[in-house]
Amino acid sequence: MSEATFRGNKAALPTKPCAACGRAMSWRRRWAKNWAEVKYCSEACRRVKAPGG
Repeated sequence: MSEATFRGNKAALPTKPCAACGRAMSWRRRWAKNWAEVKYCSEACRRVKAPGG
């Protein structure tokens, strides 16, 4: 995903579920370089981690 393709339509941004709570999290510009590695929606979820892993 590049900046050039974003035209202000947030519904078109990619989403994926948080590994800890399961909430859908949308692509953010700050995650652009490592979107594939992003697993958690927040610091709180990152601290708790996914159950069993």
